[in-house]
Amino acid sequence: MPGSLSSLVSSVPYPTKALAPFMLEDYRKVTIDQRGQEEQYSYEDILRCMKKVIALDLKQTVQVDKDLVIRAYYAGHVLGAAMIYAKAGDAAMVYTGDYNMTPDRHLGAAQIDRLKLDLLITESTYAKTIRDSKHAREREFLKAVHKCVSGGGKVLIPTFALGRAQELCMLLDDYWERMNLTVPIYFSAGLTIQANMYYKMLIGWTSQKIKDSHAVRNPFDFKHVCHFERSFINNPGPCVLFATPGMISGGFSLEAFKKWAPSEKNLITLPGYCVAGTVGHKLMSGKPTRIDLDRDTHIDVRCQIHQLAFSPHIGSKGIMDLTDVLSPKHVILVHGEKPQMAFLKERIESELGMPCFYPANNESVSIPTTHNLKMSTTERFITSCAAEQGKQSLRKRNLIHSTGTSEVNVSDEGEAEGVLLMETQGSKDFVA
Repeated sequence: MPGSLSSLVSSVPYPTKALAPFMLEDYRKVTIDQRGQEEQYSYEDILRCMKKVIALDLKQTVQVDKDLVIRAYYAGHVLGAAMIYAKAGDAAMVYTGDYNMTPDRHLGAAQIDRLKLDLLITESTYAKTIRDSKHAREREFLKAVHKCVSGGGKVLIPTFALGRAQELCMLLDDYWERMNLTVPIYFSAGLTIQANMYYKMLIGWTSQKIKDSHAVRNPFDFKHVCHFERSFINNPGPCVLFATPGMISGGFSLEAFKKWAPSEKNLITLPGYCVAGTVGHKLMSGKPTRIDLDRDTHIDVRCQIHQLAFSPHIGSKGIMDLTDVLSPKHVILVHGEKPQMAFLKERIESELGMPCFYPANNESVSIPTTHNLKMSTTERFITSCAAEQGKQSLRKRNLIHSTGTSEVNVSDEGEAEGVLLMETQGSKDFVA
């Protein structure tokens, strides 16, 4: 619905607020110019929307209203990604969004406190994937790229502008420096350039290694990576090109694929997840000899195809580890494929003993929560109860005495005499 973005109000980390306008505008252009869809919102809507966004720091606690508290935790994945802790009354939950528990070249691993949770909502993109060594994946990737360019071929790396482009550019830039290679490395214009600009500025949100080396040289000032002009696509000789979008669903990555796929000398390397129906997914599902884009457009595929898991999403072990550490009372899986989510649900329930759900779109799930009773009492009353049960029972009862107010979680049975004062809608009831 046009104009609907301007009605949103949200709190996001600072890098997300900085990058969101560019990403929303890029998506708007893709849907209109390349997919021919009706305009859902305008650039003016984006600007109005961003005026309503409140930026927050990591671990900053925000009291949204008298009942709702939120806090952001570092999620890795991409610049500015955050897990959100929310507590409404007594009910507490964490929504992970996309996250990564493994540090990479430019971002650190996700970090979160041990929290008492009623619910964890976690992504499950790679619910069944067991990741191999990151260094082994990097060596395999570099070997494939080097072999192709040494044979005079062109390497197309379809990638997302935010995250994977920076990670792989750093990897290749360092390798080119060590191997003294002169073959040009390009990235296509547009969103990638804008994203790189913010990576250079927001060093504080990157990995510790990047922060430590920043004083000597900004790691995002690549020595061997330069801007790609559209006219270069027909240039002879080897090269490496980063182009968006990552799934070859349109844009310049599709344009370069059409040109380079018919040559056996060239290489298409797919570093991440591709949705069913995209060209990237067809290439990952088995080497096709021809891809039909539509009734009139056919692409002969004779190039080499290489797939590597450089996705910034967490693998199944990481999902299980985070769930085990947070120990929520319930788990909901989102952002995954149904068979893989069913597999992970079974693991969580059998190995961790937590009820787990993976609801379909528009399906509701009811999650019971714990309610704590807050009461005002005297120190004498607490002491008299504790004297009967002993110090051990006092710890079990978790009587937290602070300025005359205690939060009582009774974990064993016992009797105590007193008066309970309850207030309901302006009237007071006494229960002896």
